[in-house]
Amino acid sequence: MSQAPPRIGLTGGIASGKSAAARYFAELGVPVIDTDVIAREVVEPGSEGLAGIARHFGSGVLLADGALDRTALRRIVFAQPSERQALEAILHPLIREETIRQADAAGGDYQLIVVPLLVESPLRHFVDRILVIDCREETQLSRLITRDGGDIDSAKRILAAQSRREQRLAIADDVISNEGSLAELATAVRELHNKYLETVVN
Repeated sequence: MSQAPPRIGLTGGIASGKSAAARYFAELGVPVIDTDVIAREVVEPGSEGLAGIARHFGSGVLLADGALDRTALRRIVFAQPSERQALEAILHPLIREETIRQADAAGGDYQLIVVPLLVESPLRHFVDRILVIDCREETQLSRLITRDGGDIDSAKRILAAQSRREQRLAIADDVISNEGSLAELATAVRELHNKYLETVVN
């Protein structure tokens, strides 16, 4: 059996530029497996994930067409930490299984596995290296308010619910600082891609 390509876990705080960085890697031909996309796929109508959620939380978290009512579910899990743990117990094994399946099928010189909450994810042990897209908290807050139109207090609450910047940097093998323009981010991605081809790929 051929050896699996090296797997780079890409993570970063909200509004740090993870999605843009992943897009630039994809444009360079790197297979990208995004666990946010998978998390949506495993709760589509008819899925095992949605059935598990309905069993635990009841029909109140379903829309009239049978799809997941994300707003109703979010309200429950934010109000009750134990319910958030119950949701994770339903979804995390499904997300992990599908991530591994896609990675096994993707090939490539190396792969990028995008995991926003990699610090606390069991997928941390699935990747060979960890790349953090990093920026200052002030930059995150500014981008978050610009992107979502919220106020500073709600933006700070969103940041507080995630792992801290120091925790992400502590597990990083590689860091891209994303304080500048998208063009600068694209350049940094290209440089790191070339480094990976030289040093990470067997």
